[in-house]
Amino acid sequence: MSRARQPPLVTGISPKEGAAWTKVTIRGENLGTGPADLIGLSICGHNCMLTAEWMSASKIVCRVGPAKDDKGEIIVTTKSGGLGTSTVSFKLLRPERIGILDQSAVWVDEMNYYDMRTDRNKGISPLSLRPSNPLGIDIDKGKIPQKDIEQIFPGMSGDFTSANFSATWYLIENHAGSSFDHLKTAANNLKKQATKKNEGSLAYVKGGLSTFFEAQDALAAIHQRLESDGTEKVEGSMTQRLENILNRASDTADTLFQEVLGRKDKADSTRNALNVLQRFKFLFNLPLNIERNIQKGDYDVVINDYEKAKSLFGNTEVPVFKKVYTEVETRIGALRSLLLEKLLQTPSTLHDQKRYIRYLSDLHAPGDPAWQCIDAQHKWILQLMQNCRDEFLTGHRVGAGALDLEGEARASALGRLSHAVPLKRGGSLRSPRPSTCGFETPQKVQFVEKLSDVVIGQLPNFWKLWISYVNGSLFSETGEKSGQVEKSKKNARQRQNDFKKMIEELTSLLVKLIRGALLPATLPQAELRFYGGWDNKAELTGAWLTQIIHTVRSCHEALSALEIPNDLLQVIQDLLLDLRVHCLMVTLMHTAEDVKRLAEKEDWVVDNEGITSLPSYFEQCMVQMLQSLKEPLDVKPGEINVLQLDQVQDQAAELSVSIMKVFTNCLDHLSTKADGDFDASHNISMDLSSPDRFNCIQEDFRPTSEQRLLIILSNCQYLERRTFLNLADHFEKHGFTGTEKITRVSVDAVRQLDRKLFEAYIERRADPIAGSLEPGIYAGYFDWRDCHTPAGVRNYLKEALVNIITVHAEVFTVSKDLVPRVLSRIVESVAEEMCRLMQCVSSFSKNGALQARLELCALRDAVAAYLNPESNASFKLALESLPQLHSGGDKKLLEELLNKFKSSMQLQLTCFQPSSIQPVKR
Repeated sequence: MSRARQPPLVTGISPKEGAAWTKVTIRGENLGTGPADLIGLSICGHNCMLTAEWMSASKIVCRVGPAKDDKGEIIVTTKSGGLGTSTVSFKLLRPERIGILDQSAVWVDEMNYYDMRTDRNKGISPLSLRPSNPLGIDIDKGKIPQKDIEQIFPGMSGDFTSANFSATWYLIENHAGSSFDHLKTAANNLKKQATKKNEGSLAYVKGGLSTFFEAQDALAAIHQRLESDGTEKVEGSMTQRLENILNRASDTADTLFQEVLGRKDKADSTRNALNVLQRFKFLFNLPLNIERNIQKGDYDVVINDYEKAKSLFGNTEVPVFKKVYTEVETRIGALRSLLLEKLLQTPSTLHDQKRYIRYLSDLHAPGDPAWQCIDAQHKWILQLMQNCRDEFLTGHRVGAGALDLEGEARASALGRLSHAVPLKRGGSLRSPRPSTCGFETPQKVQFVEKLSDVVIGQLPNFWKLWISYVNGSLFSETGEKSGQVEKSKKNARQRQNDFKKMIEELTSLLVKLIRGALLPATLPQAELRFYGGWDNKAELTGAWLTQIIHTVRSCHEALSALEIPNDLLQVIQDLLLDLRVHCLMVTLMHTAEDVKRLAEKEDWVVDNEGITSLPSYFEQCMVQMLQSLKEPLDVKPGEINVLQLDQVQDQAAELSVSIMKVFTNCLDHLSTKADGDFDASHNISMDLSSPDRFNCIQEDFRPTSEQRLLIILSNCQYLERRTFLNLADHFEKHGFTGTEKITRVSVDAVRQLDRKLFEAYIERRADPIAGSLEPGIYAGYFDWRDCHTPAGVRNYLKEALVNIITVHAEVFTVSKDLVPRVLSRIVESVAEEMCRLMQCVSSFSKNGALQARLELCALRDAVAAYLNPESNASFKLALESLPQLHSGGDKKLLEELLNKFKSSMQLQLTCFQPSSIQPVKR
């Protein structure tokens, strides 16, 4: 309740010995902060609190009471320091009995003789005292200690006036040194005293016989005179005249002294009243003092004064004291009502609650104030929680300003998704949503935070109040055992189940209110009317749900720190499990929506590897999603891993696969966009001569449909080769199961898209080249059976090679890794077409056969780096369909013409050489 102080320590007492009611001065350390702080003082085991007078923190004055022990410690007890100790002791001296004929150096108050038999102060006549030396011989006291005699004769006494008188004790105590002859004399004295007592009355009558006769004669004379006066009837009898005289004397005296005697009587009564008021001014002033101290809030002083008055006047029979004490009880009853009202008043601090409960306990208030306070606090917390929901639903709390939230903390929590990982190619991952631009906290998040603040702010004090009630510290600051403490512990044991139900009701209401706001589907339909009613159109994002999970976890940790049993907090653990699962699913679904919008981010600008920023955006989106799930998926003490639940595993794997498929569909959609959706203002083939062709591609560049196919093919290869493997590692690192399935399905989808797009590109590029061969061969009505001697490779073939080189440049500009794959298929298509055309010729002349062989060999040698088994087979079949060269001149001419072709087109054919494929530096 207040700052802890050192226990009292008594270091000195003056005087160190004395009889009962001796005034002593006690000195020491920490003897209290004031009279109200001093609650106990005992000397030799006797309570001296009634006579104690606190002077300072190092001095107390009191009177020693009639203690049982002859020697003992001085123990001081204070409210602030508790039970004290002592380094000194006090010796209590037993006063000797002094008879009326004994010599004494001090005055003996004979009218207040202390009677040991009744243990009360009783005024008796000194003549009734027994003789101090009944044996009639000299007293010769021995040196045997009093304690030894008491041990020898337990329960007996050496006082001959006592009911349990022991003659042996008396002789040992008073005549231990007397001789046997003296004791025989003492026995004879006792016999004489007994004989004298029996003969005393008869001797008294014999000695006063003449006096009796004289009294008899006087009475007879008076009787005779009275009889004669009664017969004369003159002015009445003598007694009548005597009565008249006395009456006149009385009237005269009254006339003379009535006023004086009246004033004297009035003065005496006033003086007596003033004496009574002065002597008992504590009681008479107590009602007014109680009223004043109540107004000042000094309840400790009121309680101490009441206890003192109750001990002194609680059982008084004096009417005036009864009347004043009744008024005191009336004021104390009003104080009890006031303290109970303050105790049940809300809100209030735990310190005030303990203080009021202790006051009511000291005032012996009826009922159980501590339990009444616990019940009132329970109802108040329930009402606070319900009011919190009602305030948000009625719109009294809208916007972030309704709560005292730290804007920067909220902003950092909110921007976790959009700023956690820097983008590889610049820019942000997603467009900021309108609701988060100013970090406006959603209403449901505000509600959960406010509700948690209510619980964390009120429930700990509520629990501590119960613990104080259980261990009895509500009624004793020093921990001393008392009847009230034991009664409190007994009541607490009887109400353990009731309090357990209170805690269960509080935690259940907390969970249901949060479920009604965030997880209404988990509540029965009948409870939605009490806990639901929220607008569920705008679903919370994973970031806000993560913040809510953090808030609920903090609430659970705060309650666990109070050592509340885990079974009472299990409902909060169940809520956390459902929130974590819900956050996981919502985050995955929102990520799928974000991935779907990634197509808008495609700028078609490729890097050295032929990759655009889209795969990087996708990977960062997935990584940020997993990072945002780190806190919800973390397993705190007492929680279970949500990813170990079979149903959650399956749902998470399905949603992850759906995200991958969404991105695949996004790529497919980009490849099938109509050309009108883009402003084709640039031609890749025009950049071949540029030293840095990438710098020529502007930000507003929009590729052709064929270029889009190549770019997406390159992205697909990167996804299969890098992105999906990286994501699999991230999934496993964050505890996701089924990553093999996710990767397998994703790779299959990408491969399927890759095949589809590759065939589409080959169809667009190979068919025109292959289709131009036949018209070129027979241009100018060329005939294989009637042609001139070959002078070189004809232009149609050169044109076909230039078209292949154009494709090569287009592919190489996007990704050099795609060049072998694309060129091989182009060459295969061209070779297949050349084979078909050669096989369709019915016959060749000698010059025609030489011309055909020259062109086939020139084409085959030019694209030799990209020949595959199929194209080799096509060239072989085409050459086999030609007549063989038998003359050496034809062979020599063929070789010269081939060398001439290769020399004239060396620059163009360089791109087909493997050694010429160098990495492009930006």
